[in-house]
Amino acid sequence: AYPRAVASGKILQECRAALADLFNAPDPRRVIFTLNCSDALNLALFGLPWKRGDRALVTPFEHNSVLRPLHALKKRLGISIDVMPVDGAGRVVPERLRKTLRPRTRLVAAVHASNVTGGLQPVAALGAFARRKGIPFLVDAAQSAGAVPIDVRAMKIDLLAFPGHKALLGPLGTGALIVAPGLDLAPLRHGGTGSASEKEVQPDFYPDRLETGSHNAPGLLGLLEGLAFLQKRGGPAAVQRQERALTTAFLAGAARVPGLRLFGPAGADDRVAVASFRFGSEAPAKTAERLWARGRLMVRAGLHCAPWAHRWLGTLPDGTFRFSFGPFVTPTGIERALRVLRGL
Repeated sequence: AYPRAVASGKILQECRAALADLFNAPDPRRVIFTLNCSDALNLALFGLPWKRGDRALVTPFEHNSVLRPLHALKKRLGISIDVMPVDGAGRVVPERLRKTLRPRTRLVAAVHASNVTGGLQPVAALGAFARRKGIPFLVDAAQSAGAVPIDVRAMKIDLLAFPGHKALLGPLGTGALIVAPGLDLAPLRHGGTGSASEKEVQPDFYPDRLETGSHNAPGLLGLLEGLAFLQKRGGPAAVQRQERALTTAFLAGAARVPGLRLFGPAGADDRVAVASFRFGSEAPAKTAERLWARGRLMVRAGLHCAPWAHRWLGTLPDGTFRFSFGPFVTPTGIERALRVLRGL
């Protein structure tokens, strides 16, 4: 191959290795590049060997990128969807999982951190439960990958889906699915891989089995640089410490704003740097407009593609408005946000 093609291949290899190292995945070849986290979740959910009558066990906080594929499988194959029991803060109670398990349960799936409340689920306990039962465990790490330490081996995660453009600091159009050794998925797409080209069927080896067409090499180079920057900052553990400090200060200040109601865990230790609110009886979309007009605060209002979460919270049909803090937010920025909130 010509030098630029070799360099492009090296970028893919290095990015796979860096992601495998970050999440302690045993085989970089089973780090499958995807378009984003939704793409990775679809690959996982449609790649499993479902049969009519099978069941999936999920949390009540799943994103539509899990709910919609599962409901498509429900319509197509007649699978059923069961919901894990949670406590008053929305955290799954592992000790009560046995009551929701069924003989035909074929998947346990959990969002690691809610994109609505920021609440963290006990994925290590869920992984241990699923492993004891011999059931694959899928984790949606859209909000946690890069912001919270994740060890797929220690947490017994069989399928880890995540985007590149959030806490991993890569560009849009990047993401991955990590597939545990011994677990095989059917490919969603079939086509050119640059390998086994004499065959008319998709290769049976990884990553080629699940990756088709030209890779987003420029995007993956950006993701590789983001991963390097993340490690220089001390990795996800350092990010978590910083974001917990910012979130603690923000929640303490927000608690003193009259009429402002927080949804989800009360403290910063059980969440990522995401917090949802309602302001009195005002529609969240209107509050979001006022926050932008008064202080150029960028918050997200609505259902956040997670209608089950809002149903559990009692915030249907118009949802909440949500703050989320990235790695470049400072204490000064937190205080500025609180000043604008107090001015409402």
